[in-house]
Amino acid sequence: MPGFELWGAEERKEVNDVLETGILMRYGFDGPRKGIWKSKELEEAICKTFGCNYAQLVSSGTAALTTAISALGIGAGDEVIMPSFTFVASFEAVLSVGAIPVMVDIDESLTLNPEAVRKAITPKTKCVMPVHMCGSMADLDALQAICKEHNLILLEDACQSIGASYKGKMLGSIGDAGTFSFDFVKTMTCAEGGVVMTNKEDVYIKSDGYSDHGHDHKGADRGADLHPFIGYNFRISELHAAIGLAQIKKLDTFLSIQKKNHAQLKSILSTVPEISFRVIPDPNGDSCTFLSWFLPTEEITRAVVADLKEQGILAGNFYWYDNNWHYIRKWDHLKNSITLNALHPDLKQAVISNTSKNFAASDAIMSRCVSTAISLLWTDEQIAEKGNKIVATVKKVLAKQKATV
Repeated sequence: MPGFELWGAEERKEVNDVLETGILMRYGFDGPRKGIWKSKELEEAICKTFGCNYAQLVSSGTAALTTAISALGIGAGDEVIMPSFTFVASFEAVLSVGAIPVMVDIDESLTLNPEAVRKAITPKTKCVMPVHMCGSMADLDALQAICKEHNLILLEDACQSIGASYKGKMLGSIGDAGTFSFDFVKTMTCAEGGVVMTNKEDVYIKSDGYSDHGHDHKGADRGADLHPFIGYNFRISELHAAIGLAQIKKLDTFLSIQKKNHAQLKSILSTVPEISFRVIPDPNGDSCTFLSWFLPTEEITRAVVADLKEQGILAGNFYWYDNNWHYIRKWDHLKNSITLNALHPDLKQAVISNTSKNFAASDAIMSRCVSTAISLLWTDEQIAEKGNKIVATVKKVLAKQKATV
């Protein structure tokens, strides 16, 4: 799954280019850097690869979301609709600007249920933020229609689906803005990093300044830059950008290997009638970082997960229902609105009220779901071994269940 699996001479070459100049910062020091501008090169490569007009690199996926939210004018009291299954960074970014994360149910795509989105819209709603989880995409036709009907912003959190597409367009390039994370375990990595992508010049200009203390970057002298608004320090370094520049050149290779391994593993698991698979709105666009599969009941799923763990082969198989990073059931810090800095009382109450809702529809899906991470390093023999062990475990659990009925 992650690009770090195929780390090599290409990454070392790009990093050494930076080390030889000693200029690790992406801005300024024009003479000593000797024409080495890795961040600029990577931004240009991102635009070309993913089909967007503008790209602003930042220090993380979380920083990218926070920057995009701010550049889109989302702030205090605004509601942002997002799925109950995501990474904690999604709601952290929303809260950081004083906006309200409104969690709604997912469907078997493991992404936003469009009907749940419709029901959640209020006069305070300003943005719909689909999170394209585990390598695949939300139903963007439906979500775009909802946003158009209600005059809402569409912000794509595509941090987990680099290289995936929807009807010929790359995820992250379809909404008003989109974001990627380039952390260590993403499809392509910078070790740490992220990007805001957009086709809107004003959003790009605001993102550019916001991520660097409000600098307007209009002159050759950084010290003479104007500051039209307050910004923050979300800069990426040249070292991180250099790694990403090598990785983006390998992206097609990563995706090709993932799709092959994903197809082989899915073929093996498909031999069990009781195993079903995630709904993918555009199967051709799946980046195949994960194979997400369902069993008939929570009881069976838990028994399979427990057996895999006992055999020592649970690694790489994620049972998100019990995971406290990715699913609302375990987000007690959010449900109780526990922060180090005091939130406005209205925001705190809105968070507590929103997260105390019934998410039974999501529970019914997530309690039956296992996601298997697809490695770039697997051999055909290893895929067969892994798939056959999962199949054997599922069959054993199903047989036990039938014997007790």
